[in-house]
Amino acid sequence: MIPNFAVVGVETPCWRMPRIWFPLFLLWVPVVLLSPVIFLVLVAMAVASRTTIWRLIGLFWNILSGLRGTDVRVRSEGNHVLVRIV
Repeated sequence: MIPNFAVVGVETPCWRMPRIWFPLFLLWVPVVLLSPVIFLVLVAMAVASRTTIWRLIGLFWNILSGLRGTDVRVRSEGNHVLVRIV
């Protein structure tokens, strides 16, 4: 299943941003509009890598599906950054 939301939060010693939920499903609108360009890029990648386009589509779909559950937390000198994909 593809991820639906991304949660982003930034915190510094002097400032704190509330955690913001970004709806990732809204990104499908530009993907549909750019689908002819994406298809041409996939065909060029298939020719360059000498594989089938279906294998590349499956590869990118698996990467996209694998993003769900990603949780990145970075701390440095009192600064905190959170990126979580739900």
